[in-house]
Amino acid sequence: MPKKHKQFRGQAERSRERRSPRPAAAGGHWLYGHHAAIAALANPARVIHRLLVAGEPPALPGTARAAPEAASRDDIAALLPEGAVHQGIALLTEPLPACHIEDYAEAAGAGALCVVLDQVTDPHNVGAVLRSAAVFGAGAVIVPDRHAPPETGALAKAASGALESVALVRVVNLARALDTLKEAGFWCVGFAGEAPDRLGETPLPAKAALVFGAEGAGMRRLTREHCDLVVSIPARGPLSSLNVSNAVAVALYAAGNRTA
Repeated sequence: MPKKHKQFRGQAERSRERRSPRPAAAGGHWLYGHHAAIAALANPARVIHRLLVAGEPPALPGTARAAPEAASRDDIAALLPEGAVHQGIALLTEPLPACHIEDYAEAAGAGALCVVLDQVTDPHNVGAVLRSAAVFGAGAVIVPDRHAPPETGALAKAASGALESVALVRVVNLARALDTLKEAGFWCVGFAGEAPDRLGETPLPAKAALVFGAEGAGMRRLTREHCDLVVSIPARGPLSSLNVSNAVAVALYAAGNRTA
């Protein structure tokens, strides 16, 4: 089980028997799938209202906070988006407490690594990035308040439990967030397919924020201008680019072997 997610909340000023299933209450949402649900149950920062399980309840952590309720697979599916693969488990929960950029930057150590996503709107991509961040040791994924998906069951399922162990930091202004990271000693490394400097040939700094734009559009101009350096991921095959979540995974792996 991954280490529990520390909520970065400091002193920095903020600019900022069986029951039939019923819909999520206002402000709450359903998480589903084994990895997402079990990680959420194990996270003490999670406020959990209900836990629905189809069939024999498995051994689950945190059930003192949410006793399992028996439900059919169809009952569970009726509460979720069409096509959601719930694997017989779903829980009604509140979103995680907000993580603030000032607190994350202040708490980050000398070799810290994080990911910044500029207008990546697909929840499956953001979830996959969170999962890669958890695998390769990045402490946060930073996204703009607008043009980024909210915390949903689909995002949590794609993150496969990583939403509970990696901070998803939302910011009002991405350029200012990069300045905040720089003030805390991060080097901001942007990724663009046309950049002449290549990942693997350009040493990456010891404390780095890896910045990615949306597929097709790439980083916005102001975001790119706030990067300390911009590199490309070299392609050797017939295709020249990667899905953004795959590109992040490659970059995080390379950053784990950085020498600068």
